[in-house]
Amino acid sequence: MKPSLIARVNRRVKRVRKKFAQKSLILMYHRVAEKDVDPWSLCVTPEHFAQHLEAINKHAHPISLRELAQAHQEGKVPQGAVAITFDDGYANNLHQAKPLLERYGVPGTVFVSSGYLNSHREFWWDELDRVLLQPGRLPEKLSLNINGSTHQWELGAAVDYSEEEHQRDYARQAWGAQPGTRLFFYHSVWQLLQPLPEQHRYQAMDEILTWAEAEPVARETHRSLFPEEVHTLEQGGVVEVGAHTVNHPLLSAHSTVLQQDEIKQSKVDLEKLLGHPVKTFAYPYGAYTKETVPLVEEAGFVCACSTVEDTVWRESDRFELPRFDAINWDGKEFEQRLLSWLNS
Repeated sequence: MKPSLIARVNRRVKRVRKKFAQKSLILMYHRVAEKDVDPWSLCVTPEHFAQHLEAINKHAHPISLRELAQAHQEGKVPQGAVAITFDDGYANNLHQAKPLLERYGVPGTVFVSSGYLNSHREFWWDELDRVLLQPGRLPEKLSLNINGSTHQWELGAAVDYSEEEHQRDYARQAWGAQPGTRLFFYHSVWQLLQPLPEQHRYQAMDEILTWAEAEPVARETHRSLFPEEVHTLEQGGVVEVGAHTVNHPLLSAHSTVLQQDEIKQSKVDLEKLLGHPVKTFAYPYGAYTKETVPLVEEAGFVCACSTVEDTVWRESDRFELPRFDAINWDGKEFEQRLLSWLNS
């Protein structure tokens, strides 16, 4: 049999085995807050999040990520279990999400980027949104000098951003923006900044703030957790803290040495803060390379979450666990998707 045919047969066998295997789900959230312009669909309103939890209790078995990882490691993936996770470490995970998790008896894991805990600035992508996607007028031209290279944008019609355009963009995502719009301009700058080392990215953000005559403040709906709030988050046992690197880099764009430092140091930071082992990890942006995965295991984590949308089953890699992205669907839409995922 030809190698290509053998590979196709093996893939088909694997699909058939998976179809009849026991499967669980991991869901990925970010912010639980009232809706504002949300270019990456990171925000779920408290009302909708409560409806999601109702649907999970109705159709599935809520489980913590640690419990799911332990069962998976033992080869006993529970059927119809759902684990909830939150990426980044937003303060509203404590103030909005946790009370709802407690009310519905659903455990959750919050992956925290430790370098933001003592920051009085927003996550860089939110700061960029606050500066570029608020109604008003910006200068006609932006020029950034990054690592010796100059990058320029002519805003054209996007110089002015009306309240009407701002409201229109509530339901639009950055990756689908039309050229010539303020949202497209935002996405273009975001693409340049995302893979940069932390120092270069914040130098660029400082230039953008100066250019726009804006201040480095943090909105309550977008700020990260404070160190003392991380302790409060874990009180009561419904929420567990996991690691999400120090500075939330695009790991796949950086050296193995930087990746290792970001992964290990985030664990050290959080364990020092909390006084107990931190065992779970999530890759920022879901981006990593084949060299990244063993670094996570070597750091002492028991599992790691990706952003690949799939169910968890016996043959899933525990350091590349898939997750479904849960966005601001109402209860009916979420329930339909949940049933589809559970039955896939």
